[in-house]
Amino acid sequence: MSDSDRAPSAIARAKVQRTDSDSTTSDSVVVEEPLEIRLKRGATEDQLGITMRTPGADLELAAGFLWGEGFLTDPAQLLSVKICGDRTLTPRQRANVVIAEVSDDTPPAPRSLDRRFTISSACGVCGSTSMSDLHLRGIRKVTTPTRSIQEIATFTERLHERQPIFESTGGLHAALLIDEMGVTRWVREDVGRHNAVDKVIGLALMNAALPLEDWTLVVSGRVGYEIVQKAIVAGISALVGVSAPTSLAVDLAAEFNLTLLAFARNGVAKHFISIPE
Repeated sequence: MSDSDRAPSAIARAKVQRTDSDSTTSDSVVVEEPLEIRLKRGATEDQLGITMRTPGADLELAAGFLWGEGFLTDPAQLLSVKICGDRTLTPRQRANVVIAEVSDDTPPAPRSLDRRFTISSACGVCGSTSMSDLHLRGIRKVTTPTRSIQEIATFTERLHERQPIFESTGGLHAALLIDEMGVTRWVREDVGRHNAVDKVIGLALMNAALPLEDWTLVVSGRVGYEIVQKAIVAGISALVGVSAPTSLAVDLAAEFNLTLLAFARNGVAKHFISIPE
């Protein structure tokens, strides 16, 4: 079977040679492939964008992206999300196309977009340029978490043993959702931080769990503005990351009451409240 006849996998094998040896062996590497997201409203179907992602949970990725970027304002507006069924394409090509069907009452595109824009797996769409974007969309402040920041700081420990692809490849990020009872609900991996977040939020959307009031989002990497934005739009109360936040992430979290912890390791974290003027 040729590669074009196979659906993409999350892990591939690569031939490698160590710098301290003449012998060669093989190693596991994370797969990165393009995913085309199409938006169908009535009889009209448009290509919304293309992101580089790790195959797996693609339907959730598309749903989470649509929610976070304002293409949906009500979970009921997402009628279906499915892999392309065009039989003129190879199985691999079909697997790399997701079609999200939405109701007629969905809002117009939240901003002017080129029909064929690229969604970077590294930095999100980055379409929102200021805090005013969320205010214009009617996004409200999130609720304060009922759990202490000391307890939330320990949540990054739950990423361990829940990243099977990372264990095999060492090359991707993870996002994890913990509910209001402190129970780990969902975790997803992806080569892109923002894709991993979209996947877990999309899963919550598809399970009718939004808004995620008093939930915590845990991320494996640094905390940028777009990740904070996605958390706020989903109604998440707390966000904790293993690495550093950016200044805009701190400002946005403070503006919308999101509890933001970073540098969370070994049960200790820094609670970022605001940027001094």
